[in-house]
Amino acid sequence: MSANVTSRPTTGPNQALMPNLADGPQLGKVAVLMGGSSAEREISILSGTGVLQALRSQGVDAHAFDPAERDLCELRHAGFERCFIALHGRFGEDGTVQGALELLRIPYTGSGVLASAMAIDKVMTKRIWQAEGLPTPAWRQVGSVEDVRAALAALGRPMVVKPAREGSSIGLTKVSEASQCEAAFQAAAREDEQVLCEQFISGEEVTVPVLGSGAQARALPVIRIVAPDGNYDYQNKYFTDEVQYLVPSGLPADEEDRLQRLVLKAYQVLGCRGWARADVMIDAATRQPWLLEINTAPGMTGHSLVPMSARAEGISYEQLCVRLLQAATLDHPWEAA
Repeated sequence: MSANVTSRPTTGPNQALMPNLADGPQLGKVAVLMGGSSAEREISILSGTGVLQALRSQGVDAHAFDPAERDLCELRHAGFERCFIALHGRFGEDGTVQGALELLRIPYTGSGVLASAMAIDKVMTKRIWQAEGLPTPAWRQVGSVEDVRAALAALGRPMVVKPAREGSSIGLTKVSEASQCEAAFQAAAREDEQVLCEQFISGEEVTVPVLGSGAQARALPVIRIVAPDGNYDYQNKYFTDEVQYLVPSGLPADEEDRLQRLVLKAYQVLGCRGWARADVMIDAATRQPWLLEINTAPGMTGHSLVPMSARAEGISYEQLCVRLLQAATLDHPWEAA
């Protein structure tokens, strides 16, 4: 099922981001980690299957590996030399698998242990962004229904209630009335003991991928998301064609540039590397962008956004997968076996 995408013609690939596809067979035996035990298992399998097929098409000796079904220690025993992390959510995107791979000394795609752990935690991410002077909606961490009601009074209506450490809009509720607070808290608390209430920003939703590390990192084209009735939920994200993804975004060039620079800084202050994707709301009245969250192991399904943005740069899905794999590393690469 393909997403409804409006894309611009490209003038050719950005050479700074292009992999050498001839290197595929030289990347060694590769495990594509997919599935796992988080609430996003279903999406992870879709992502991992796409990555696996793409890598094999480029001559990479790639194999599926589900940590929910196999012990990670098998990676070393089976001779895997790199891992492409296509896991989403906890026990995959939160620093736990990254830490295990550090101990096994097997280079992996994406951010390291600390950046992964911080980025999946929306509360910690907001604290860091606020400390760095980056704009993120007002918020409160809550532990009870009474806290949610107090947050609604403080943050205003509507507000968003969501798990602090889940993605894909799982457990998320938009709350407009006090009578909705109990159900919203329960929905979020089922997914995570840490629950976040966040000021709702009315406006346009965009997402901005980043590729690379350190000073070489750069933001890809902005994608503007137009969902039915503004409802960009789990179902619309992955299983319908009702959402429009606009690349180019249709935003003024200076506004797109501002968004890219903001997201790049948000990525760098968290210490992210390899790749990530940040979600941003643009206030309809003021045009102020507000950082919502950052994903350090973004989706790679047929509806996923990083591949869409990469295509606008002339980078195919296969080329993107190889590039990410080539950048696989460790927090302490000099210790790699």
